[in-house]
Amino acid sequence: MAGNGEIKNRSGNGVLDEKALLQRQVDGLATDRSSSGSAQTTRNLIICVGGIYASFLTWGLLQERITTTQYGSSLAPEKFNSPVFINTVQSTFAALLGYLYVLFTRKQSNDLPIFPSRSIIFPMFLVAITSSLASPFGYASLKHVDYITFILAKSCKLLPVMALHVTLFRRKYPLYKYCVVALVTAGVAVFTLHHPTSSKKKGADGSSAWGLLLLGINLLFDGLTNSTQDHIYKSYRPYTGQQMMCALNSISTVLTSVYLFVSPYIATTPVGAYLGMSAASGGELEYAIDFIKRHPSVGWDIFAFAACGALGQMFIFYTLSTFGSLLLVTVTVTRKMLTMILSVVWFGHRLSPMQWVGVGLVFGGVFVEAQLSKQEKLAKDRAKKEEVKKSS
Repeated sequence: MAGNGEIKNRSGNGVLDEKALLQRQVDGLATDRSSSGSAQTTRNLIICVGGIYASFLTWGLLQERITTTQYGSSLAPEKFNSPVFINTVQSTFAALLGYLYVLFTRKQSNDLPIFPSRSIIFPMFLVAITSSLASPFGYASLKHVDYITFILAKSCKLLPVMALHVTLFRRKYPLYKYCVVALVTAGVAVFTLHHPTSSKKKGADGSSAWGLLLLGINLLFDGLTNSTQDHIYKSYRPYTGQQMMCALNSISTVLTSVYLFVSPYIATTPVGAYLGMSAASGGELEYAIDFIKRHPSVGWDIFAFAACGALGQMFIFYTLSTFGSLLLVTVTVTRKMLTMILSVVWFGHRLSPMQWVGVGLVFGGVFVEAQLSKQEKLAKDRAKKEEVKKSS
């Protein structure tokens, strides 16, 4: 009897041991998968952040070089002045890369249509117009303000976006966002008012007030672009970033290409004379092609600029869809800071102590806004989870 009891006991322990061993194997496999997934997420994050930094830091340097470099000999230097041509090349690159991005991410041939409905064409057309108009004003402002001021002002997109959301879409914001806008505006004002006299541009191109006005128009169009994009994402769900990238850049390419081909005829009209267009120049497209023929290096700069911009957009949209807007805001803000610092080092700009104070106010305000927005979003997510638990 005792022997039989021992056998039963051992048999029972054997079954338990087998179950425990199997459970440990399952737990180990789950742990391995979890650690593998975490490592893959970390690798994707590093690739995304590295791609955004590499693309847009190079893009920023090329943008400054194209718009400020004196090409040719010292006896007859020339500056490249064809912003619409630059925009057309970049939007063409971005449209093609965006379409390849759509083809790569769609699961079936009818997934992710570029224009899912006819009703989306009109708002997309508005976004294309505002984004196409924004860049020429930005490039024109660089004739009157330096690139550091340009980058600093472009970091203040929150101001026009908020203003347009409040006036057009009747949206309300918490108090801290208005405080952030005031802080950023004060930083830009301090930076501009303490600009060293020696580094200001002289002559007809030296009106910093006119440059700031052009920059303000650029930011206004940027604000219209961002506000309308937000409206499209909310009204036409699900509409992905790669669809928007391809659609927006395709329409922009068509619009700017039409302008390039029509501009020689506009120059001969009273409208062209009023806008200061020269009928003898043959239009912006002919001017750009002739300039590149005389100075081939600017053609390679524009090619690299467009390629970097298109790659940067792809990394931005992938980061947005994979990691969310909060991480993207942080990456974008730090990228602009690095662009400004790189411009100071690369092109030998000098900033006064008060200008550094202005820079600190701007990026400090943007960073605070990003952190508070993150806390606000996390609080909303927790509230949603609690509601789901209560309902279940």
